[in-house]
Amino acid sequence: MSSRTPSPPLARSERLARSPVVRRGGQWWLVTGSGSILATDPTFTGELDRFADAMTAADQAVADLHSQQDDPPSPRPGRQR
Repeated sequence: MSSRTPSPPLARSERLARSPVVRRGGQWWLVTGSGSILATDPTFTGELDRFADAMTAADQAVADLHSQQDDPPSPRPGRQR
């Protein structure tokens, strides 16, 4: 059993990184063209939660880098002419 806090349920469906895995209402589903299956294995769904959290953190880091690039550069002492 993990001491990790489960991710909060989402109001909408969220596909995990272009995979056939979707989180709906806090549950993971494996989705194919012929149907969907609920993922119930706690080890597997725990790994999906960890991967989703890592993807969210990576997306936030990229967004932070983009916002830093949009900020005007601060003046550097000793570099004025």
